[in-house]
Amino acid sequence: MLENKIKEISASIFPEVVAIRRHLHANPELSFEEFNTSNYIQHVLNSHGVTYQTGWVKTGIICHIEGKNPHKKTIALRADMDALPITETNSTSYISKNKGTMHACGHDVHSASLLGTTIILHQLKEEFEGTVKIIFQPGEEKLPGGAKLLIEEGGLKKPDAELIIGQHVFPELECGQAGFRSGMYMASTDEIHLTIRGKGGHAALPHQYNYTTMAAAEFMVNCDRVHQELSTQTSRAVLAFGKIIANGATNVIPAEVKVEGTLRTLDEVFRNKVHEMLLKEANKIGEKFHCGYDLNIMKGYPVLVNDEKITAACIKYAEQYLGKENVLPLEIRMTAEDFAYYSQVIPSCFYRLGTGNKEKGITAPVHTSTFDIDENALQHGSGLMAYLAIQLLS
Repeated sequence: MLENKIKEISASIFPEVVAIRRHLHANPELSFEEFNTSNYIQHVLNSHGVTYQTGWVKTGIICHIEGKNPHKKTIALRADMDALPITETNSTSYISKNKGTMHACGHDVHSASLLGTTIILHQLKEEFEGTVKIIFQPGEEKLPGGAKLLIEEGGLKKPDAELIIGQHVFPELECGQAGFRSGMYMASTDEIHLTIRGKGGHAALPHQYNYTTMAAAEFMVNCDRVHQELSTQTSRAVLAFGKIIANGATNVIPAEVKVEGTLRTLDEVFRNKVHEMLLKEANKIGEKFHCGYDLNIMKGYPVLVNDEKITAACIKYAEQYLGKENVLPLEIRMTAEDFAYYSQVIPSCFYRLGTGNKEKGITAPVHTSTFDIDENALQHGSGLMAYLAIQLLS
């Protein structure tokens, strides 16, 4: 039985996959700088006789595991490789050796798990028809996103992938569980950078300066009001300003104020409407306060949409592999992922792998200095993705 074969291989390679994950965790590299990470992944692939192509977006790697009749169908599996600029505060034996850099979002887990999946599929290539395209992708955490660049370089082509699957750690779910959501799942993300410029001066002499700080405050209040009005007529969205730099004093109005924020939406049309609104409001405050301004909207990742048919199939197969009680529904998230670029061009399913363990105290969320996982999740992750791949090829 295929399921049992995969579980047997996954169990046999589990110590190696744990060692891989610990090596990657201890040696994290930032986005688009994953040169040693890439070399290490290549070393693992070489040790198992898996052929691959390197140089995708400089550090990315793509393997093609060909089963019988390899041209019948091609599907893709993806893991990201980059870390975050966070100083780790755990006390494990595999704590980051690169101070200020940490795999706080679990990309070490994604890569190690996908390496395990690759080994399983390589051993079972006589058990399925078609080709599995394995993608180790750089730069998920940094714009413009490694996924976008890899697609532009033709990473989904030759052979052309018909669908793609991605897996992400999820400490909110217990180890041994997985979560899925069909349709709209994760938000788009844009960065807003506004600089207001005018003549600074003594606060007691308002006729001699432009009120730049009030202009910034009014811009934020107006944008929030208009955004709330628009949101009641359309999909869920978040507009928030988290950084203001106004280097004046209690009695000094600065000549320049900077405002920075984020926009998250679940609707690409609404996203563009908010962009137009931001520009309109910037124009208004510029005219009202007689200030100059520069508005830079850095367009980030798009909305992530899970294909309904592919996701339904993945849920069915995950229930077969993990047990129905261990496959749970997910809520919409206003966080963003560059996997969304794949979901915009081919049918996709991006799901969550349970990595938490409340009894062991493994509950820290991603993007924190104490994030870690129950490493038993690696065995589930490697096996589950291999099982999904083979079933989706059938």
